[in-house]
Amino acid sequence: MSSIWSRVLVVVAVVCCGTAVATGQNVDVDELIPTVNSPYSRFGLGDFDNQAYAAQLGLGGMSAAYSNVYRLNIMNPASLGFMESTALEVGLDATRTSLQANGAQETSWGGNLSYLALGFPLINPINEVLDRKQSPLGLGMAFAIQPYTTVGYNIVTTEQDENIGQTTNTLVGSGGTYRFSWSNAVKYGPISGGFTLGMVRGAIGNSRQVQFDSLALAYETNFLDETTLTGFYWRFGLQYIIKLKSKKSADTRQESRRRIMVGIHGNTINSFNTRSDRFVERTLGGATDTLVAVEQLEGNGQLPAELTAGLMYEVQNKLRLGVEGSVANWSQYENDAQTFTQLQDTWQLRVGGEYIPNYQSYNNYFKRVRYRFGAYYRTDPRQFEGEQLTDYGLSLGFGLPIILPRQRTSFVDLSLEGGQFGLSDQLQETYVRITLGFTLNDNTWFFKRKFN
Repeated sequence: MSSIWSRVLVVVAVVCCGTAVATGQNVDVDELIPTVNSPYSRFGLGDFDNQAYAAQLGLGGMSAAYSNVYRLNIMNPASLGFMESTALEVGLDATRTSLQANGAQETSWGGNLSYLALGFPLINPINEVLDRKQSPLGLGMAFAIQPYTTVGYNIVTTEQDENIGQTTNTLVGSGGTYRFSWSNAVKYGPISGGFTLGMVRGAIGNSRQVQFDSLALAYETNFLDETTLTGFYWRFGLQYIIKLKSKKSADTRQESRRRIMVGIHGNTINSFNTRSDRFVERTLGGATDTLVAVEQLEGNGQLPAELTAGLMYEVQNKLRLGVEGSVANWSQYENDAQTFTQLQDTWQLRVGGEYIPNYQSYNNYFKRVRYRFGAYYRTDPRQFEGEQLTDYGLSLGFGLPIILPRQRTSFVDLSLEGGQFGLSDQLQETYVRITLGFTLNDNTWFFKRKFN
């Protein structure tokens, strides 16, 4: 039965990943329908999707020093070296956004598949128990796919000119990019190192319509752009465990559960290629005239170098407290398909914690629940009228353990984030985001059965 369960996990992952890849390759600019309405997503590659999973989001999105034997942390591939069970991770999110500008307010809802990942240890810890040997070596591997950026806006603006009267501009955009990654890690004793190789791919469509409302006979001009982006990226990571001495007497044989985890992950500049289609059309009285028609225009670009470092204090199966910071040189971002975009360097700070009342409680389920909290503040690489955008908020999370057949423990993770993004004196987005994550564990992969 365990082999059937394993095959089911693989089939589900492959089918879902293939579906996501197939549906993410093209944007029909003739029917641009944004799934969200975020005006700032017009700039750069769009709004950045958080790459953390549901359990991490409850901790404020921390990743550098976070590791768990039952859960994945793709952001820092070094964490895979500490895995002890195969994990299939699936995440869904829903976001309520309230846009506020010049006294006006608009509310919208959006949702998506947040992530899909499959990770497993290449050395099964059950074999070590049966062989009565404990090796300091650990190997982990994972595959994942998730959105990287999202574009979605529908903006209507009007301007008054003393010569031509009122002009209406309608701006619509949709699409985005996603990442597919393959991660590996090697652990030896308390230190683990890992790397990720992946692909960034997506399509972004933008349209702009200009109408001269005050003129009886005036052209209606439409600008249409579609850009497909493809590139490869890599990421490295390190994690180190510092075990602290037990508070009990020196003659006890019980190993201390107190430790400090130090982590770091990042990447250098990664390049990508673009292919663009551009059209400019004028319409008057039902007749359409094409002014510009450029197809398959090739270009290049580069994503910035990033670095994240963190520290976490942990009492195993009881308490986690951590802090991390990161920087990224988005001023080095380049994209031939968007020459008008100017981005700035960014930094961010995250703090968070987790508390488990009693993970072994058999008569009180709520004592086995993981209670999480966190906070974050970050600067966004985009700017509006010379001022850099900011994003800050608070998070709460719950990890709900579920016992599956054959006493396998899996989890349902729920995170709730609330914050503000943008500029308070211009256009500000107040949001509430709910992420629901499912972790299915199986500890029989690479298990060597023995017969007497």
